[in-house]
Amino acid sequence: MALRKILKYPDPILRQEAEPVTAFDDELKTLVADMVETMYDAPGVGLAANQIGVLKQIVVIDITGSEAVEKELVTLINPKITNGEGEDEDEEGCLSVVDLTAKVKRFTTIQVEAQDLDGKPLNFTAEEFYARVIQHEVDHLNGHLFIDWISSLKRALYKKKRKKQLLAEQSNEASS
Repeated sequence: MALRKILKYPDPILRQEAEPVTAFDDELKTLVADMVETMYDAPGVGLAANQIGVLKQIVVIDITGSEAVEKELVTLINPKITNGEGEDEDEEGCLSVVDLTAKVKRFTTIQVEAQDLDGKPLNFTAEEFYARVIQHEVDHLNGHLFIDWISSLKRALYKKKRKKQLLAEQSNEASS
């Protein structure tokens, strides 16, 4: 297992669509192990493969929190949301969108089709926070970030702030 670098907005890879996984092999298992280690280290509750620069339809999720004694890790390969019901607006953040949280509307209940790490089909219903996290991660696989669902004013302000951060980082690196 190895920690991977989490890409940050505005990295263009975050805007690309991930490709379906077709090989359920040791390479996939190693990638997923790296993703899990990276997610826990961040710390986060979900991570999509394209957040570490791998354009494959893979997400790892653990909504139990860092204090949990026993982790409840879920790996979804080629996930699809086939139905959504209800609506709730709640605060979201993202490991790839630094220094921002915002209220985002999501379905409260979703139907999910995916595959597990061995390629076996999964079909299940997810509700509330779990449903929110799955929707957020599937958005990543489709090249979307949660800032796409906030107001254009908030998005513009964030982009301006982020541009300043990146310029400051470049200035610090140049003076080092």
